[in-house]
Amino acid sequence: MRFPGGSVVFHIFAPPGRPGHPHKVEQKERAADEESPGRKRPEKKYKVIFLGKLPPPYIGPAVACRILINSRLKDEFRLIHLDLSDHRDINTLARIDFINIWLAVKQYFLLFFMVARHRPDLVYIPAGQSTVGYLRDAGYILIAKLFGRKVLTHLRGGYFRNWYNESGRLMQAFVRFVHRKVDGQIVLGNNLRSLFNWLLPDERIYVIPNGGDFQLPERSTAHKKITVLFLGNFIRSKGVLEVLYATPAVYKACPDIEFVFAGEWRDDETRKDFIAFLEKYPDLPVRNSGPVKGDEKFRLLAGADIFVFPTYYRNEGHPWVIVEAMAAGLPVISTNHAAVPETVIDGTNGFLVEKKSHAAVSEKIIRLASDPALRQRMGGESRKLYLAEFTESRMVERMADVFMRVISQKD
Repeated sequence: MRFPGGSVVFHIFAPPGRPGHPHKVEQKERAADEESPGRKRPEKKYKVIFLGKLPPPYIGPAVACRILINSRLKDEFRLIHLDLSDHRDINTLARIDFINIWLAVKQYFLLFFMVARHRPDLVYIPAGQSTVGYLRDAGYILIAKLFGRKVLTHLRGGYFRNWYNESGRLMQAFVRFVHRKVDGQIVLGNNLRSLFNWLLPDERIYVIPNGGDFQLPERSTAHKKITVLFLGNFIRSKGVLEVLYATPAVYKACPDIEFVFAGEWRDDETRKDFIAFLEKYPDLPVRNSGPVKGDEKFRLLAGADIFVFPTYYRNEGHPWVIVEAMAAGLPVISTNHAAVPETVIDGTNGFLVEKKSHAAVSEKIIRLASDPALRQRMGGESRKLYLAEFTESRMVERMADVFMRVISQKD
């Protein structure tokens, strides 16, 4: 169904990249669900208005939305997707400009129309963790509550409480007024419950980590050198410079090694520091592959031996790149930040290092690079943990359970 100035998809068919017959795809997925032990489908197909953006840009919330609306959730619930996409550059997110204002107004109109028409059992809304983002999302919450609908919000980050504390008293009062109307709140890890447990009862806070199924090629064993991979946006607080500054010590201890960096520059100052360091040490075994996605990204993961992502990014929640590295069977070096330690178990499938410490990064890379058996054991543990907890099936199962819990919740 099309509306002036935009469109809303009421029925989700075949996932992107799976051409052919959408009805056959649905039948196969439905049959698979019926055969899955322990999966009890709702007797009634509840209606859920699902707000979310789709890629590009390829950011965590957009990737997760695409997975969920094309998953078997659409067989268990009647999903009505309100597309919040803004396919411009990531730097336009949460910025006050004419297009963002127009998109918000248009989306409010569409949501009002959809809730009035469909009377959904649940409205699923992404939660912002900035002033502009929260003000936008508060409009969605208030429209849904105007019609007495159940509201489930989902924060894909870890900065909400800090942002709230940094806000003025008027904004804080507004957040308390709006968010206490919410019927359920999803966070990405148990470590992140504290972002909301002062606003909502603990029983209304749910944990759903990221999860996905990835088309990974067979792991490559042809390369002679040990490959250390950093994959992510080139932002200083993602730890890209800590990895780069670790390279001289690692190269000195392990000459048979190479470092691969893959991502897009998001910080000009960091780019200048990165280039200046390589000009100072031109003989380091460092390769910058630039932005990668899709098959190219997974080929890099399949060809790596060690994955390093020492993030301290303030908005971090549960990094998708770590889930992808675990799916590829890699040992992971990261930090005790946000929900990372619930994915990287220190000493089991990788190491957690001190934030902003290239010395700590180099120490753990050297340890893994010099011990093939340790790399293999930790990589195997990553793959095992991924299969147990972070597949698409597990994420969708958890989401369906939370949908039912919130819908069944008594006012």
